[in-house]
Amino acid sequence: MLFIDYYKILGIDKTATPKDVKNAYRKLARKYHPDLNPNDKDAKKNFQQINEANEVLSDPEKRKKYDQYGKDWQHAEEFEKAKQYQEQSSDYHRSRYSGNQTERDFSSFFESMFGATASAGRGRQVKYRGEDYNAELHLNLTDAYKTHKQTLAVNGKSIRITIPAGIENGQTIKISGYGGPGINGGPNGDLYISFSIANHPNIKRLGNNLYTTVELDIYTAVLGGEITMDTLNGKVKLKVKPETQNGSKIKLKGKGFPAYKNEGQFGDLFVTYTIKIPTNLTDKQKILFAELSKS
Repeated sequence: MLFIDYYKILGIDKTATPKDVKNAYRKLARKYHPDLNPNDKDAKKNFQQINEANEVLSDPEKRKKYDQYGKDWQHAEEFEKAKQYQEQSSDYHRSRYSGNQTERDFSSFFESMFGATASAGRGRQVKYRGEDYNAELHLNLTDAYKTHKQTLAVNGKSIRITIPAGIENGQTIKISGYGGPGINGGPNGDLYISFSIANHPNIKRLGNNLYTTVELDIYTAVLGGEITMDTLNGKVKLKVKPETQNGSKIKLKGKGFPAYKNEGQFGDLFVTYTIKIPTNLTDKQKILFAELSKS
């Protein structure tokens, strides 16, 4: 595995404080966010590396392991266990004739530490499970609305995954076997992906229900009519009742967000009407409104 210099990615040195890490991450995340760089092919890759670097350097335990073991930091626990085993094994050989520890006692101890497979023989190499990886994937609400595929970079490796429609903000999914490689033939670790879903400028999501506001001109509000509005799944036509009041709400059943891993099930879309008061009226229009006010 190639070594990735997380300090270099964030543009900081090894003496950086947690606050320095946080500030550097925020600055670069804004700069390389895919939504702000739609035509930059490298922005998405840079953004993922920035998130990966922040995930490690903002966590005191992970940062300590990274500083000590470099590219092998995710196997720090395995290295420590192997070291302890070596020390215990040396102690055992020194005391095997002293009567302080029997072969059976040592086997029981070794099995409790590393499992039955590892204790089958001290001459065999111990198998260690690979480290679990953690990644964060940023989506917008439109992305989360439909099942789609995305490619993300984890420790310099590209992984293509399918993201089910209806994924929640903050939700974590596990991709088995896509973590760090096992040692001495041990199984790979798993990959845990947390999703960060950005707010939509016009639509608010609460569970599987969506909420939005639609502006009506005063004439349509008074006389009624038909309007077209945008949704996450295209445009829809709405019939506006005559004498619609400001703040009136309607519910569009089944036009909300898809339920996670429940194909064909959707929440509802709630629309609040706001009435737009006309400005820059002509003299004739003002006279008409004045006559209306007297009637």
